Amino acid sequence: MAKIGFIKLGNLGISQVIELVQDEIAAREGISIRVFGTGPKMGKDEAASTEQFKDMSWDADFYVIISPNASAPGPTAAREIWKDVPCIIVSDGPTKKDDRQALEEAGFGYIILKVDPLIGAKTEFLDSVEMASFNSDAMKVLSTCGVVRLIQEELDKVVEQVDAGKSGSDIELPHILAKPEVCVERAGFENPYAKAKALASLFMAEKVAQINFPACFMMKELEDVALTTATGHEMMRAAAELAVQAREIEKINDTVSRHPHSKKGKVLSKTRLFEKPA
Repeated sequence: MAKIGFIKLGNLGISQVIELVQDEIAAREGISIRVFGTGPKMGKDEAASTEQFKDMSWDADFYVIISPNASAPGPTAAREIWKDVPCIIVSDGPTKKDDRQALEEAGFGYIILKVDPLIGAKTEFLDSVEMASFNSDAMKVLSTCGVVRLIQEELDKVVEQVDAGKSGSDIELPHILAKPEVCVERAGFENPYAKAKALASLFMAEKVAQINFPACFMMKELEDVALTTATGHEMMRAAAELAVQAREIEKINDTVSRHPHSKKGKVLSKTRLFEKPA
C-alpha cells in the first residue's frame, strides 16, 4: 500500500486536482491518500499547523507540499518540519538554478511549474467570482497542455518505487523545471497545429505571472492595478481558449491521448475513442 500525503499551503492552479491525478475514478487499489490544507493562506502560522499532519499517526511513504512561491517564509518554514521525510515541492518558484539546487541538496524533490499563473490578487480587481473564473481558465491550460500528465507520471514513478520496496532516502524524487517546452511534450499531441496551440497557451500562462506580479506587489494607483490585473486575466482567458482549441483538433482527428490507471494501478493507454485501454 503506497501512502501519499499532500500538504496544501495557499493555492496554485494545479492545487485543484493534484491529489486526484493518482486515482482519477476512485477505484485504484494499493494506494491511500490524505490531504492537509491551510486554505488560501500560506504564512508561518499555517506552516506550523501542518505539523498536526505528522501527529495523525498516518505515516505516508512520501509527501507533496504544494504552494505558491516555495521561497516565501511560510513554505520555507514548512520544509523545516518535513525535511526528515521524502518530500516533493510543487510550486511556481523558485526558478533560478542555484535556488533549485539548494532544494535538491536539502533532500527535497521538486516540480517547479513556471506555467502555473499568478492570479491578480488585489481587492481593486479580484472578488470570489473572478478568482474562480481565473482558476477555471488556468485548469484548462494545465490539464490539456501537459502539466497534469507530467504530475501524474512523476508521482507514478515514485509510487512504483514504493511498490518495489524502496523507502525513506532510497526513494528517487523528481527534480524538474517545468517550462512550457517540457510540459507540452508530456501532453501527447499528434497533430502539430494542436501542439503549437498548446505551446502558445503555456507561454501565455507563463506571461500572466509576469503581468500580474507588479500589480500585486509594486503598483499603488487604483487604475494601474485594476488595468494590469484585468490584462493578466484576459490573457489567461485567451490561453484557456487556445488550450480548448488544441484538444478539439485532437478530438476531431480521434487522437486524444488518454492514460488511465487500472484498478491495480498500472498506467494504461489509448488514443481512439472506441479503443479499449491497454
